Amino acid sequence: MPIITLTVQKPKSVQFKNVVLAAVHTALVASGVPQADRFHRVLELDADDFRYDSQYPDLSAARDADFVLVEILLSVGRSVKIKKKIVSDIVADLAASELHLNPENVMICFKETSWENWSFGGGRLIHT
Repeated sequence: MPIITLTVQKPKSVQFKNVVLAAVHTALVASGVPQADRFHRVLELDADDFRYDSQYPDLSAARDADFVLVEILLSVGRSVKIKKKIVSDIVADLAASELHLNPENVMICFKETSWENWSFGGGRLIHT
């Protein structure tokens, strides 16, 4: 059950946010996440509240106002190979989308937690 948090600088259109979230979800489904397992949130911040280095660490093009920070919270157990595939799929999909988002404008961070840390509803810890 990945939880996706997309952080972007205001203003972004619904289409922009939908395209990015669809790319992330498609990549996760391709890695084995069920299609219905969709828990996404968007944080849209003023420029003063979303600060980032435009070049770090060694980008070929500077980040701009379309910079997207994608955080993927998921259970432990995915291999580095799977994570690389997820990242590759997301970046390729966004570059080919109607947004033509520059891959240098996409930062992806995986955060992992143990299965016993999830209660999917009703207060049930089904993995304990």
